[in-house]
Amino acid sequence: MSNSQPERRIAHLDMDAFYASVELLRYPDLRGHAVVIGGRSTTAPLSLADGTRRYAQLAGYTGRGVVTTSTYEARALGVFSAMGLMKAAELAPEAYLLPADFEAYRHYSRLFKQAVASVSERIENRGIDEIYIDLSHLDYDTEYLVGLLKERVFEATGLHCSIGVTPNKLLSKIASDLNKPNGVSILSMDDIPSVIWPLAVNKINGVGPKAYQKLQALGIERIGDLAAAAPATLQEHFGASYAYWLTQVAQGIDDRPLDFSPEPKSISRETTFERNMHVRHDRHELSALFLRLCSQLELDLRNKAVRAQTIGVKVRFHDFSTVTRDSSVDEPVLLAADIHQAAGLSLRRVPFTNPSIRLFGVKASNLLTEEECQRLDEAPRQLSLYDDLL
Repeated sequence: MSNSQPERRIAHLDMDAFYASVELLRYPDLRGHAVVIGGRSTTAPLSLADGTRRYAQLAGYTGRGVVTTSTYEARALGVFSAMGLMKAAELAPEAYLLPADFEAYRHYSRLFKQAVASVSERIENRGIDEIYIDLSHLDYDTEYLVGLLKERVFEATGLHCSIGVTPNKLLSKIASDLNKPNGVSILSMDDIPSVIWPLAVNKINGVGPKAYQKLQALGIERIGDLAAAAPATLQEHFGASYAYWLTQVAQGIDDRPLDFSPEPKSISRETTFERNMHVRHDRHELSALFLRLCSQLELDLRNKAVRAQTIGVKVRFHDFSTVTRDSSVDEPVLLAADIHQAAGLSLRRVPFTNPSIRLFGVKASNLLTEEECQRLDEAPRQLSLYDDLL
């Protein structure tokens, strides 16, 4: 036990090649091979009479599917998330192809987060495979706590993770990626010039592809270049707000607190009417309310940085009987128009034998974080993506 606590110790824990690693628990004979996750359900392994399995391979793949993730062996061949599977087949034709199993991934996500909570319950969920953890209040050495976290996660899941610990979220996110897989990086603010500044500037979470291109055009390749850049130059090309943020993060400054609110399982918006509404006589008012609830739900989803894979409606009639219906969508939705369309499909399945309504609501569930959706956004033909993944 240490007699003094660091001022702030924030850990970022990132599961290594999470989806692929979960699949390798099921198919350990694929360990050490190039494996790509993202095929159709028809690419599922076939169990043979002799007890062995036959796996699909990328060679000859045709379709619009994209890579959900890949093992490190496949990444060494140039195959990464959001790449089209046909392109991946050109780079790694002998790689094995497995369909995505999001239910299994969510199961192991719950397991590793429960294991982390046994060490520190101060957790901010950032996605299915990554979290921030506040260790500042624990009176133990950082090295001991990191070892304990990795041990607990492995015991619960059989999976490895990489952890970065620094004084803030910004640096910890960068640090967790420095020694992957199964790595540890513990940094202080004094390490910024030697460890952080030599890194490419797009290693900063929040510097996207467009900003990275603009920075490169200005001769800013490394984080150290950004730290030395004139604030006026940055403001001229990026605007005052983003330029100020760039100057702060280049120095490793990030005062954001962790958000310990529970990971939302669903978000809903509903209204109880002052008077009972008639589905035909008050149709115009109900339609306007329907659109307003969908718009509010979009804002809620944006605030939580999630999207929904299931959209439902709730109708309570004047006799207090309640009916709910929901519909799954082809891709995670965020926009009010998409929510409205999906909810409309659910609404058509509500039996309006009783035309007098007391309450109406719209619900978004089966949520995915923006981080999980990012690879879907970057993929071609987004509308057909889930058909190719599942």
